[in-house]
Amino acid sequence: MGGMLAPKLDQRYTYGEYVTWDDNECWELIDGVAYNMSPAPSRRHQEVAGEIFKQFAVYLTGKKCKVYYAPFDVRLPQGDEEDEDIIDVVQPDIVVVCDKNKLDSKGCLGAPDLVVEVVSPSTGKRDIKQKFMLYERSGVKEYWIVYPEANHVLIFKLDGGKYGVPERYTADDTIEVKLWDDLVIDLSAVFNEEI
Repeated sequence: MGGMLAPKLDQRYTYGEYVTWDDNECWELIDGVAYNMSPAPSRRHQEVAGEIFKQFAVYLTGKKCKVYYAPFDVRLPQGDEEDEDIIDVVQPDIVVVCDKNKLDSKGCLGAPDLVVEVVSPSTGKRDIKQKFMLYERSGVKEYWIVYPEANHVLIFKLDGGKYGVPERYTADDTIEVKLWDDLVIDLSAVFNEEI
């Protein structure tokens, strides 16, 4: 998502407080710190995220896994705390969830199987640092960081509780998604700039 890394005041918040905010803006909580996700993403960001979502959605039609796009709350508890006490709530650009028990009317509770973040100039540092550590700690199996202006994707895969060296893909590549035997993401379509 686009936006500034502007904290909401200088304090820590919980999901219970987060759900009471009605200011027509999108927020995320990382370790209790609130980050404003406004303004709206760029056209390029929307095109890239939309094409990735479309390819996942077409493949997952009729399968047990579901794909969602922002805004969609992903609550990542650090232990067995109550829902309202969770201090990590993010809205990734795209999430894939295969365990239906993690889905509820509020979004996803627990680690999705796959998360895609499409980098904006104002969110890049957070995507590669804070969210990287959060997704690794929470057990997200695959974390994709997509750079729409540079036309490349970094994919981190969880191995022994840690993300290893990322796989790097460019606009000429296809990605064989290891979570399924026959899903291939065509990056030439993702990074198409013919308009």
